[in-house]
Amino acid sequence: MILYEYPFNERIRTYLRLEHLFRRLGELVPAESPLMHHYALITIFEIMDVAARADLKADVLRDLDKHKNLFNSYRGNPEIAEAVLDQVVHKLEANFSTLNTLAGKAGQALTENEWLMSIRSRASIPGGTCEFDLPAYHAWQYRRPAERRADLERWSSTLAPLAESIYLLLKLLRDADVPYKVIAVKGQFQQPLPSGRSFQLLRLRIDPRLGLIPEISLNRLMVSIRFMKHEADDRLHQSTADTSFELTLCA
Repeated sequence: MILYEYPFNERIRTYLRLEHLFRRLGELVPAESPLMHHYALITIFEIMDVAARADLKADVLRDLDKHKNLFNSYRGNPEIAEAVLDQVVHKLEANFSTLNTLAGKAGQALTENEWLMSIRSRASIPGGTCEFDLPAYHAWQYRRPAERRADLERWSSTLAPLAESIYLLLKLLRDADVPYKVIAVKGQFQQPLPSGRSFQLLRLRIDPRLGLIPEISLNRLMVSIRFMKHEADDRLHQSTADTSFELTLCA
């Protein structure tokens, strides 16, 4: 099954983008080749760009605290396993404390590294990291893979508290609701949203053998999905087939 996720608000959109970049970084750093390590460094710069939002750290801390208070309100409920509840609350508190002790925005410590910032300024230019523009960076790429990897791990460690908090918040959000099966009649699906609930994330799973791509639009009142097919002319054409898929609305 292919999973598609669509955010209801800008805060969750930012969380999803950061999660995507952190996962990419996690795959690139253990690699061996200079090219993979180049893209690992570019990914660090992308994370810094996304994390530069003035209110991002405050949003993450607020969400961690909100979830901690919510889980603490479940104490004394006979249907709740206290040991599991303690583990979740402890993890939320640990993430809050670690992130809160970081000075400034995520990755701010890296902005004080002049060598990294010289690469960052050239990386936005097409072909700007060639050896004649950045000879020191070119020399770094010829170091042993273990040395480059150690540098990348040291630089990315300053972003680890944010990564762990984003992973935890999105896991809690995804686990809060269960999927249900629906059918898009003639390739289209619409569903009004119940009033009184504030949804944050839509999750859609579909069989890849169908070869269909969902186009999703939503607001606080309605979810609308239409399924498209990538045809031989390299264009998307709307499907007219009845299509079954799984939908989860996470509040």
